[in-house]
Amino acid sequence: MTIEERLRRLDEIVEALEADQVDHAQALALFEEGVQCLREAAGTLTEAEARVKRLTELADGAFEVEEMDDE
Repeated sequence: MTIEERLRRLDEIVEALEADQVDHAQALALFEEGVQCLREAAGTLTEAEARVKRLTELADGAFEVEEMDDE
């Protein structure tokens, strides 16, 4: 599942929970699924951040790692 799909699913879960048309068991199952989607999305973002520490070619052909800014 892509991060976009996870975020879409999280939106669906939030809408379902806010609609207040689910019983407690369903609400708990949706909440658990949402937490799992959130964890997976956070892991994907962490992996992407690590990859963004990209190699940049210098004028002499050497490479250096550039850290990604937090902003």
